[in-house]
Amino acid sequence: MHPTRNTLPEAIRLKSIDVLGKHLAAAIDLHAQMKQAHWNVRGPTFIAIHELFDRVSTEVEAHSDLIAERIGALGGTAAGGIKFVFEQSYLVPYTLGVADAQQHVFAVAGALAGFGGAIREAIAAVSAADDAVTADMLTQVLRGIDQQLWFVESHAAHK
Repeated sequence: MHPTRNTLPEAIRLKSIDVLGKHLAAAIDLHAQMKQAHWNVRGPTFIAIHELFDRVSTEVEAHSDLIAERIGALGGTAAGGIKFVFEQSYLVPYTLGVADAQQHVFAVAGALAGFGGAIREAIAAVSAADDAVTADMLTQVLRGIDQQLWFVESHAAHK
């Protein structure tokens, strides 16, 4: 831990840093998955979906910054290297070879939903540990993820 004058007790800060570290890895993985979809989408709706995934990736990247900065504010070290992300991310790996826009929409929606569900659990965990500020920050992240999920799901073909 780095020295800090943050008045949150060290035991609570350690718990929050642990929770946030797992979600930082997943957020970085999610950003990479959004870029994977962005680069590889094909089909008649290409430009709309291509641009949507680029906006989603930008939003997700901003969330990873929020998470990393909170880790630092609590006295922790934000680990975001590729090897760490590979080892720590809980997200289902993005399927290579997908090209059809609707397949990407389905995969991206699944990744966003999985991340969002895990963030909901993290909010409960840090709230139970009495870290209201981290819970509030994660609520902000979840609000953004839910909005991006809505945007992506709005492009799903309904049968």
